[in-house]
Amino acid sequence: MKTMVFDIGETLVRDDRYWRLWADWLGIPHHTLSALVGAVTVQGLDNAEALRLVKPGLDVGAEYAAREAAGRGEYLDDTDLYDDVRPALAGLRALGIRVVIAGNQTTKAGKLLRALDLPADFIATSGEWGCAKPSSEFFARVIDVAEAQPWETLYVGDHPANDIYPAVQAGLRTAHLRRGPWGHLWAEDPAVVAAADWRVNSLAELVDLVDES
Repeated sequence: MKTMVFDIGETLVRDDRYWRLWADWLGIPHHTLSALVGAVTVQGLDNAEALRLVKPGLDVGAEYAAREAAGRGEYLDDTDLYDDVRPALAGLRALGIRVVIAGNQTTKAGKLLRALDLPADFIATSGEWGCAKPSSEFFARVIDVAEAQPWETLYVGDHPANDIYPAVQAGLRTAHLRRGPWGHLWAEDPAVVAAADWRVNSLAELVDLVDES
């Protein structure tokens, strides 16, 4: 294995702040929006549908822009990272693994992630690329920036439909991370178990995986 590519939301970064800021902006309790996100997840719908359940007909893009203009927009700092992120990514690089971060996030999120000075060789978001998971175009971009053959590249993520299945279709190796609502919900699903090359509970396990190979 030469390269590991990491999803962002609920793989490296907690989504707590993201949904909390939306709940505050819409004037509803944090728990209400969290529950609605869970509900649309189970239904296989896009997360944005949770916002439209609160405010029917909501133009999410326009509302996002309004939040930014009001100084209440997207924000990330080290407290949003899971505790194992920095040590795991640094450990992988020390072993000679190219570390790439690529997930479904906004253009601003890409800038915020790069400002965190993570131990990664390359960081990009769907907003910057103009294509999003689970599209084949997104994973073609992943293969391009991986600088390795697909079978030498491992894609790590929590969401089966956005991460594991399309990565497998692109010829990549995969690791399903039991983390966040999506990672826990489908952790023991037979289709996920069959599709993923590895299933892990922590990013630290990926360091051990390389070290033992």
